Amino acid sequence: MNPTDPTHPADDSRPEGAGRADDRPAEAVDRPNPWLSHPTPARTVELISGDFLITVNPVDGSEIEPCPPGSQPPAPVRLDADERAERRRAGRPPIPPGPGAPPFPLLERQEERERLVALLGRGLSVRLTGSAGSGRSALLEAVAADCEDLAPDGVVRLSGHHRTVTELLYELYAAVYRSVLHRPDRDGLRELVRGIGAVVVLDDLEFGGDPLDELLEAAPECAFLVAVTPEVDAPIGRSRLEEVLLGGLGRGASLELLERATGRPLTDEEANWAGDLWFESEGLPQRFVQAGALLRGRDELRANSGTYDADGVFVHELEGPPAGAGSAGDGLTADGYDVPLPTLGEGAAPAVLLASRLGEAARETLRFAVALGGEVPHQAHLPALVGDTHADAAIGELMNAGLLSPVGPRYRLAAGALAQLQARGYGVEATSRAHTAVQHFTWWVGHPSVTPRRAASEADALLAAMTPLVSSGEPGHASAAVLLARGAAPAFMAGLHWGAWERALRTGQEAARIAGEVAEEAYFHHELGILALCVGRLDRARAELETSIGMRGAVADKRGTVSGRRALALVSDRENGNTGTPAASASAFHRGDDELPVSPPRGVSMVVPVLKPPSPDERMTLVTRRDDTPAAGSRTGGPPTARRRRTVLGGARRNLVAASAGAVLAAVLGTVVTLGATGNDAPTDRVQNDQSADDDDSGYDTETPTDTSTKQPAAKPGGGGPATTSSGPPTPSTSGGSESTDPGDSPSDDPTQPSEDPDPSDPGPTKSTPGPGPTKTTTTPSPPTSSPPSSSPPPPSSSSPAPPPPPESATVGVPVRPSSASPSDSPTTDDSTDGADGAEPTP
Repeated sequence: MNPTDPTHPADDSRPEGAGRADDRPAEAVDRPNPWLSHPTPARTVELISGDFLITVNPVDGSEIEPCPPGSQPPAPVRLDADERAERRRAGRPPIPPGPGAPPFPLLERQEERERLVALLGRGLSVRLTGSAGSGRSALLEAVAADCEDLAPDGVVRLSGHHRTVTELLYELYAAVYRSVLHRPDRDGLRELVRGIGAVVVLDDLEFGGDPLDELLEAAPECAFLVAVTPEVDAPIGRSRLEEVLLGGLGRGASLELLERATGRPLTDEEANWAGDLWFESEGLPQRFVQAGALLRGRDELRANSGTYDADGVFVHELEGPPAGAGSAGDGLTADGYDVPLPTLGEGAAPAVLLASRLGEAARETLRFAVALGGEVPHQAHLPALVGDTHADAAIGELMNAGLLSPVGPRYRLAAGALAQLQARGYGVEATSRAHTAVQHFTWWVGHPSVTPRRAASEADALLAAMTPLVSSGEPGHASAAVLLARGAAPAFMAGLHWGAWERALRTGQEAARIAGEVAEEAYFHHELGILALCVGRLDRARAELETSIGMRGAVADKRGTVSGRRALALVSDRENGNTGTPAASASAFHRGDDELPVSPPRGVSMVVPVLKPPSPDERMTLVTRRDDTPAAGSRTGGPPTARRRRTVLGGARRNLVAASAGAVLAAVLGTVVTLGATGNDAPTDRVQNDQSADDDDSGYDTETPTDTSTKQPAAKPGGGGPATTSSGPPTPSTSGGSESTDPGDSPSDDPTQPSEDPDPSDPGPTKSTPGPGPTKTTTTPSPPTSSPPSSSPPPPSSSSPAPPPPPESATVGVPVRPSSASPSDSPTTDDSTDGADGAEPTP
């Protein structure tokens, strides 16, 4: 059997993953963390927090997304009586091995006990105030047993040590409802807690005032029994709390308690000493429990043969009692040395004297407890930490000596013991011992057999071990704290102990900063951003995630950067009021875009048509026809009301891009259609409907094609005016021509009137035939030149040469005669000319 196996049957009381120091190699504390090691697959857990689905990823950082439809957990179910009893047993500290401390009865507490039960039975909440060591925990335990059947949800025992209001509300919810990997949001939590009807016994509460009133208002159907010390703030005026003060015991009860702790009647000397102690300690029961341990140790010193120094500390054993030595009953040791009673100062602060009479394993356990700030490691960890196979029995020794007090599911040093031990040198090399504890906890929390719930139950000891390493400011100690934080934080998150999760993240972030580990610091910032997003602190979430993305970009962590950008896009969606899944944003993250797209409000991820028609004042034009001629003044000038720009579905960049793309597409399609309609103007050998034919000497009407270099006029009989050609840009022609022989022959005297049958798609120069009949026009395309068009043709000149005959490539058309033309009105062709010298009609 492998001795390093954490399930070794040699010690069934050990939790998962705990090994003994002599059963595993010395380098076991430096084993790689299974959460982080590459050969072992990382353990991932999916849990639901509010409407988020979170995947706990200990490598790249947790991933968060909106909970898909149908993935919401069912409504929480209340626990039955047996399940509640099992939860209460699991919340108690473990029973230490070895002989236990003698049970102590409640002395002079019957009146307070009955009053507390009566107040709770009437549904009132009570604040029990007593000094540390006054027996508050023992009284609460008795009252809880009396109130078991008062409320439908029974009695709930909670510890307020290092807890906030939110943490206590979640613990109350977990104690009443059955919920697996589901953490409701704050609104859902308050709704569920509001329906709980239980007697809540809350010990070691550390806050009062407004937070306490918030706790009471969150659970109006619960009756709270709150135990605090006098240093805690008093409740505010509107708090519905009954105040009960708990003082010390009387002289008679104190002596009775001391006799029970000693296990025998007191001598007169011991009774007088106990009276002085009662006056000094004001009757605190804890002092007399510790005084009983001192008297038991004195009896053991008397009974054992050996040599002791003046302080009663064992020096060496004798082979046998000397002849004539007195007996232990005479108050003498075997060698005749009388062990004196402790002094009054030692009785009031007995921690050092009690520790000196304990075994070496128990004293080393005290040194680890001092290094951890008073937190005592679980008894299963002591063999590995102390280096003794039977070191787990040290918890029993410390409990019998009155040096430990139960706090929730664990033990802490008793009140005042930490300061007393630190004053006598137990805090020397505390940082070194904390470093050893951190290395052990790093190995333990990453062991595959340790469940997240088991790790969360020891969160206080793990966090306490990291604190002195970070406070030291040394990079070596800080690096060890980073490893523990990386291993413990995912376990705390999966174990739904989010208060410890947040403290581990902040401690790890500070340790990574001290150690200069940028990648690890980026991980902690990412997790803090996820936590802030879950609790609704969007500003904080954005700051943490942006910091994490920047750091991961600096170390080229691509996967971590993608995970951070996903979470940051979800933050942007929540800021915009969107609770859906940003599909477009996810694709951008896979591309690694630097500029993050923002999903539109209410989860709209594409442009949708507006079904409701806009009002006349808000009508919008998506595609418009623009004039090629720039406006007067300047391109950007003009009156302010000349054009009114409107944003199409403003509010998101993607909508604007989609609308612009649609407008460009429509413009391109319109251009293609226009070019297709106007691109069929090639000359043909047949007369078109919009062409006119001219008569020549052969009896046919001919159309002279336009030459790009030289335009010759065509002579027409009848004095209809010169027919000229133009090399300039095309100008629309009118039915009357620019120079008409008889103005009365023109259908219109207005030179700006268009022809009767215009073709809007044909911009070329036209030839018109004046006459009383309908006008037929022909269009000859002419390429534009740099010469400006002439407003009117020059007057005819008699010296102009006759035009050459038409080229062979001229288009010959079929003659078209007007139906009502007079013999004297022969058709003429009017063309504008530009630069034609001496052009005149040719007979």
